Amino acid sequence: MARADVMHQWPWYVAGPMIGLFVPILLLVGNRMFGVSSSLRHACAAALPGRAAFFQYDWRTTGGWNLAFVLGIVIGGMLTAAFLSDGQPTQVSAATQASLRALGVTDLTGVVPNEVFNWRALLTLRGVAMLLGGGFLVGFGASYAGGCTSGHAISGLADMQLPSLIAVVGFFGGGLVATWFILPRLLGA
Repeated sequence: MARADVMHQWPWYVAGPMIGLFVPILLLVGNRMFGVSSSLRHACAAALPGRAAFFQYDWRTTGGWNLAFVLGIVIGGMLTAAFLSDGQPTQVSAATQASLRALGVTDLTGVVPNEVFNWRALLTLRGVAMLLGGGFLVGFGASYAGGCTSGHAISGLADMQLPSLIAVVGFFGGGLVATWFILPRLLGA
């Protein structure tokens, strides 16, 4: 197959069911739930055994598969970037470009906006606040909700769990609030 033949997005009706198939496969293989937020805890338990009570458990039996899953995500992303990238800028809709320009983000040539994601920007007070504040809120939110967006939205909703529905509504509501009210103030728009 020529390289140009693989340079298109999969349609939603193919990609969606393929993602959805992970739920029954994980349940059949070992009664596992899809999600990645617990992988950080497993990695800390593997790297720092006995340092804190929260990390004192047998991560091999409860989290080894999860760490392998996350490693597969990273390797898959690297292989995709290396072999399936056509070198073209990331496609962003005209409406999104206009919204980002209104926030002062104009360089849309890479995967992420250069004005926000570079060392000079991250080493400012605003950059550190965004990095630490966002990391804390995401980590606290995933811990408080008992899982991450992918775990609740894919596994939890497929399992028809009311707490997952509440968590997903909260995740999306928080994302809308951050997008429309918090991010413009952080970017100084």
